[in-house]
Amino acid sequence: MSNDLTKLREDLLEYASNEKAIILSRFFKTGVGQYGEGDKFLGVVVPDSRKIVKKYSTISLSKIDKLIKSEFHEERLVAILILVEKYKVASAKASADQRKEICEFYLAHTKNINNWDLVDLSAPRIVGDFLLKRNRNLLLKLAKSKNLWERRIAIISTFQFIYNGEFEWTFKIAKILLNDKHDLIHKACGWMLREVGKRVTEAELERFLKENIKNMPRTMIRYAIERLSETKRKYYLNLK
Repeated sequence: MSNDLTKLREDLLEYASNEKAIILSRFFKTGVGQYGEGDKFLGVVVPDSRKIVKKYSTISLSKIDKLIKSEFHEERLVAILILVEKYKVASAKASADQRKEICEFYLAHTKNINNWDLVDLSAPRIVGDFLLKRNRNLLLKLAKSKNLWERRIAIISTFQFIYNGEFEWTFKIAKILLNDKHDLIHKACGWMLREVGKRVTEAELERFLKENIKNMPRTMIRYAIERLSETKRKYYLNLK
């Protein structure tokens, strides 16, 4: 395709809906003072976006660079999901250089990965996977960032570690974020803590809760204890 970026955008518009754009704008909190303030939507649902990703998964990083800077949420989503696909292909080919290039590209564009769905669908699969067998101090830097989405990337990236039976870095990042002011971080940390208990070790989750619960926001606690027994849930909520 000689002008595949233009064609991609045209194809994406085929799935657009003004009615859905209004619904998505409300759902992703785009009002003044909200976390998604100013974001614009075409009104394309994720399954349709994935159809575009499948069709254009081989476009170059230089074109993804333009797409990921779009004012439209769905165009940024498609760009990020194409990056995930490219990373998956590079992993299958055991190409460390390509994986590094994609991860560095991703991290260079965090200001455009600016809503929770964009983070959650990509951070574990790119950043988390890349750091699985590498030094992870980058996550400490992201966790201390002033950028809300970089902080979310830090904790959500540890999902990949949890998949591989590790929990130490989830606890480490969650501790840094205990005093975070944003509800989206409380939810993300609680979610990852819950996954530790679900996929790795409930005993270690409970140890973390007992050591930190006095400093944990209530939303984080509720998410973290969601899969515990009713008796344990009541116990930990009472500790707070």
